Amino acid sequence: MNAGTSSPSKNIDRLLSPVRSKTVMKFIKDVETVRERARRHIDRGAVTPSLKIDAKEVCTILNEALATELVCILRYQHHYYMATGMHGPAVKAEMKEHWDEEQRHADILAERIRQLGGVPDFSPKGLTKSHTEYVEGHDLADMVREDLIAERIVCQTYAEIIRFLSDKDPTSRTLMEEILRNEEEHADDLADLLFALDPSTGKAEGDTPSDGKQRAKKAE
Repeated sequence: MNAGTSSPSKNIDRLLSPVRSKTVMKFIKDVETVRERARRHIDRGAVTPSLKIDAKEVCTILNEALATELVCILRYQHHYYMATGMHGPAVKAEMKEHWDEEQRHADILAERIRQLGGVPDFSPKGLTKSHTEYVEGHDLADMVREDLIAERIVCQTYAEIIRFLSDKDPTSRTLMEEILRNEEEHADDLADLLFALDPSTGKAEGDTPSDGKQRAKKAE
């Protein structure tokens, strides 16, 4: 190193010295208290004072959503294997895609429940907490119709969960929002598929959102 060249560490100190000489405004005002709490309650893992709701209550809610996803997985599996005929391959492809995505939802929910100190309920008895029913259907159109009804139920109940969690548990709310977006896509895909199988129901191409709602309402 040349005699006239400063060392890298001295250059860094020179850059930082104006910052150190001023009072730095922080978004978190009482960071020392946050640090102390984090150390004192280290055994609580992801559960911190930012959670404005009892973690057990959140786990109960998320276990209901988990049961709902598991029932949907079973329904999509059954429909996947029972889809036959001319339109069978198209229906099977849709069922498999939804089945895989519902499994991903179940994994996300189970992991969040564990993070909160709860136990994800995969027991057969736990399935009774599902928001949706397990209905097999008699033919392709009937199967798709039952899946669409289930997705419509999920869109409503998950939206309620999101509104309830609000800022009480931002992480769980964000997870549910992601899942809800995916469920709404499922409902839209199934409405298109149902119309292809049975033009008297479902969502026709070119329908406006209000047209789709009116058509679905008449089908209920």
